[in-house]
Amino acid sequence: MAQIRIKARPSTFVRVMRFAGAHLRRQPGTTALTTGSVALATLGDVLMPLYAGRMVDAVAEGGPAARDAALGAFAVLMALGFASVVLRFASFFFVVRLTLRIIHDVVQEAFHRIQRFSTDWHANAFAGSTVRRVSRGMWAFDLLNDTLLLALFPSVLMLAGTTVLLATLSPWLGLVVAVGALLYLGLTVALTLGYVSPAASLANAWDTRLGGVLADAVGCNAVVKSFGAETREEDRLARTLGKWRRRTRRFWLRGTLSGTVQGVALFALRGAVIGLALVFWAQGQAGAGDIAFVLTAFFVLQGYLRDLGRDIANLQRSVNDLEELVDLHGEPLGVEDRPDAAPIRVSEGRIAFEDVRFHYGEHATPLFDGLSLVVEPGERVGLVGRSGSGKTTFVKLVQRLYDVTGGRVTIDGQDVAGATQASLRSQIALVPQEPVLFHRSLAENIAYGRPGATPAQVAEAARLASADGFIERLPKGYGTLVGERGVKLSGGERQRVALARAFLADAPILVLDEATSSLDSESEEAIQAAMERLMVGRTTLVIAHRLSTVRDLDRLLVFDRGRLVEEGPHAALMRREAGLYRRLVERQTGGLPDGVAGAA
Repeated sequence: MAQIRIKARPSTFVRVMRFAGAHLRRQPGTTALTTGSVALATLGDVLMPLYAGRMVDAVAEGGPAARDAALGAFAVLMALGFASVVLRFASFFFVVRLTLRIIHDVVQEAFHRIQRFSTDWHANAFAGSTVRRVSRGMWAFDLLNDTLLLALFPSVLMLAGTTVLLATLSPWLGLVVAVGALLYLGLTVALTLGYVSPAASLANAWDTRLGGVLADAVGCNAVVKSFGAETREEDRLARTLGKWRRRTRRFWLRGTLSGTVQGVALFALRGAVIGLALVFWAQGQAGAGDIAFVLTAFFVLQGYLRDLGRDIANLQRSVNDLEELVDLHGEPLGVEDRPDAAPIRVSEGRIAFEDVRFHYGEHATPLFDGLSLVVEPGERVGLVGRSGSGKTTFVKLVQRLYDVTGGRVTIDGQDVAGATQASLRSQIALVPQEPVLFHRSLAENIAYGRPGATPAQVAEAARLASADGFIERLPKGYGTLVGERGVKLSGGERQRVALARAFLADAPILVLDEATSSLDSESEEAIQAAMERLMVGRTTLVIAHRLSTVRDLDRLLVFDRGRLVEEGPHAALMRREAGLYRRLVERQTGGLPDGVAGAA
């Protein structure tokens, strides 16, 4: 039996650093300017203790020559200090440019992917959690760049330079500093990445979940209020907050313990270096200037090493905060344009299912298995059946929100799988049962499918959808903001805005998902007449829930568990005494005869 080999996934640290490195390489000039200015500024810090020691030697020696030497060393110290200030300013200036460009690219690319993730992905993801993943990762890049370029990079240079200079005074001093600093660095990395980082990842996971719970409750506030469930939602949030608090507390306590251990290690290293310098002085192998040099060099280095623990902690924090954003870039889109995809050209609107097989996700049993049918150009077709029979899935396959697992779906002979998704969906106007609007003006929402529309065209579309009346009564008219997801409007008003959007889109294929279900009886007749005009010359698919709305369509397709069990006009299907369609109609009309049912 063949063995199955599973390729190990790179560690979080490796994946995040690869991701960050790829973005840094996109800005080679700014990255080089940043690292160059940081390196030169750090070189000034490395040389300062050397000239401080020479100045002390000159002061201790005395005399005119010594005075000139002391003044010369002082001048060099001032020059190094001034150059360091200027170069550090330059490094901050360049790193700001670099970070902002990277954040811009990261957010843009993340949004690009999120917009193109499959319908299933969005159905299983909290909007609040997704926003939190992106925003947390965005700011993590700011911390990551500062840590790598302005903290860790100069710390490594400082350690190397100081070790070399101390080794010129005494190889033993250089060896103690080098070994001690490396042991300290190893201890810090081990504690941070092996002890603190796992706790941080778990805390971040609960932070993301907390964002999802908050967004879910806030977004459904109308439902919460309608059931008086404020206390219940607060209890639900409290349970999530409790778990978040425990995970975050463990993360913070581990960070505190790690910092304490690092402080003890740095204290031991300080004692070893200063003690060794005093031994050399006691043996006459080091003078006052040498001691000043060692003390100054070590205290400068100690500052870098003390910050090194914090910097590695910041590195770990930024890596953990970026982890979920990097994972977002690694997730498959689900439905992707093929490399050779081309814009679809729809002239007639003929829809054909050719031996289509389709199943959801990991479901073993397909919903459609060998489905073949044709919707002729300009034909008005109703999709009928019980809940879960395949009506909505049929439309989603036409839109290519899912890919078929066998056969193909074509429009005017063109396989939808070979077309770009944007061009395909621009040819299909959809009016859903529960319209979702953007928190933008009414004019922008109506013109969403045709962004270049003129105000006159927007107003005409609103008139055709019988939306002009309520819009013109609003204080700001077409400039009125509708609220998040359109919450400022009633259900019927949202439906009419969605209808107006479909009128203006003027697509050759029209999909109506019981588009009059939220309208009041007074306006339903007018809207139905407008929809009849809209259907003329367009291939129309009507997902029917109230069967009285589809009796005048050209043909009805009756589905049952993914199978097309009946098709034909309303009258013909009603003549089938044992037919599924007739049973569904009788169930909705209470068993009334056909004539009465038709009027219902």
